[in-house]
Amino acid sequence: MFERARHVMRIATTLAILAIATVVVLGLWDYYTAAPWTRNGQVRVQVANIAPRVSGQIVDVRVTDNQYVHRGDVLYSIDPFDFRIAVASATARVNERQADLTLRLAQHQRRQQLSSASASAEEKQQFEAVAEQAKAQYADALAALSQARMNLDRTQVRSTVNGYVTNLTMRVGDFATAGVSDIEVIDAESYWVDGYFEETRMRGIYPGALVRIDLMGYATPLWGHVETITRGISSANAQRSTQGLPLVNPVYTWVRLAQRIPVRVHIDALPAGITLAAGMTASVSIVTPEGRQPRVTLRALVAQLRQSLHRVRPPNAVAASPATPVPSPTSLSNGVSEDGQDR
Repeated sequence: MFERARHVMRIATTLAILAIATVVVLGLWDYYTAAPWTRNGQVRVQVANIAPRVSGQIVDVRVTDNQYVHRGDVLYSIDPFDFRIAVASATARVNERQADLTLRLAQHQRRQQLSSASASAEEKQQFEAVAEQAKAQYADALAALSQARMNLDRTQVRSTVNGYVTNLTMRVGDFATAGVSDIEVIDAESYWVDGYFEETRMRGIYPGALVRIDLMGYATPLWGHVETITRGISSANAQRSTQGLPLVNPVYTWVRLAQRIPVRVHIDALPAGITLAAGMTASVSIVTPEGRQPRVTLRALVAQLRQSLHRVRPPNAVAASPATPVPSPTSLSNGVSEDGQDR
């Protein structure tokens, strides 16, 4: 009787261990395949590199580091003295050209009213051409004045986005060069999260999928959705070498690490009290509409196991006809066909 009870206990213990192992395997399978997630996430942002359109000495800096600015706010000012002189000179030039144009038009009109006996056709054409030249010179002077006024306005360097001034190092007295960026503004409306998912977990990721974002420094999660999926990453074996041939590393390790694919996540809701900063670390998880990670079912697990054991026929395979056997590379190199005849 005791022997039978001991036998039953052994069977029960074995079944219990098998059941626990099955639960653990299913849990691990669910953890690593059914619920795509990654701890390798990072907050990203767009930065506007603002450069002046004119060159000159900085005479006023109106912002401080990390200050919030609106689009169109003045960040700093360039010495406007030379540009005011240019506007005054261009204005005088316009007045000169306008007076000259008035004179030339009056002369042209008087010549047109004279008879052919008093003024020849050639003389009338000359005065008409001079009047047209005066019109062109006046238009050129107006364009130069407009450019001078624009340059004067550009001495006020303004923000192009709504955001935060970052890493401000300029000071009054520095020289600003046209086209050279000297101040950066973080676009406060452009924050997103990049999740770097292992390629083995990309199966459940698609544009529009709901995402939970857990920042390392905050307990409250953020919510978003998959915006885009990167379609390519750099490969060390794709570099060009001698004669333009690909450089392939001959060393191949036995440990094959899964590549990480960047997935861009749009932030849909930002809870109050959370301050985003580019570079923050985040965990990114694909979730269901209920906010939970997707779970694998027993039916899906069985279907995946059956699919992995099933021998799949290549869709591009073409069945060779018995009457026309496909020659092997060895027989072709020896000049003998598969039926034993010389070719």
